[in-house]
Amino acid sequence: MVPSSPFPLIVCFGDSLTAGFQSPTPGCPDFLETPYGRYLEERLRGRARVHVSGICGELVAEMVRRFERDVLARRPAWTVVLGGTNDLGWERRPSEIMRHLAAMYELAAAAGVRPVAVTVPSIRGFDDHIPRRLDLNRLIAGYCAGHAFPCVDLFAATAEAETGRLAEPYSNDGLHLTTAGYELLARLLYEQVFKDL
Repeated sequence: MVPSSPFPLIVCFGDSLTAGFQSPTPGCPDFLETPYGRYLEERLRGRARVHVSGICGELVAEMVRRFERDVLARRPAWTVVLGGTNDLGWERRPSEIMRHLAAMYELAAAAGVRPVAVTVPSIRGFDDHIPRRLDLNRLIAGYCAGHAFPCVDLFAATAEAETGRLAEPYSNDGLHLTTAGYELLARLLYEQVFKDL
């Protein structure tokens, strides 16, 4: 049983990009976790609570299986769903990934939880993977437009305009985000979805 609170709860749900994973660098040899949910909670200044539920390496089918336990059982007002990067790495079809993402959006809406979708960011060092990311993101944006769900475009915010690659300031390994990238996602969510809480 989740204790009641006068402040709405936001559950940030997903894989390593939700956990806030950062690869080690020479200047910071330890693995870091800087979840965007932490920065979002700071921006909300006590107007909402934020719970982070991110598992590194997780596929969207695995996310669906734990959605009831880790999201709905907490009775949040909102859930931010960011998934699909790992599936793309395993060459899963964008349409298959979208089917699982849509299942989570629909489970949330049916339980009275407002879903917020986030597009998957680009990649650097594997240009041939970028078109499939764009295909998935078009499916996510189209689904959200058709169902009046908010959709935050993390790909556009963190990609180089000329190449479509994940921009270096936002990633030190070409896949995960840096602190600047996670802070940017928190700012986008705050400005586009949560600022009026």
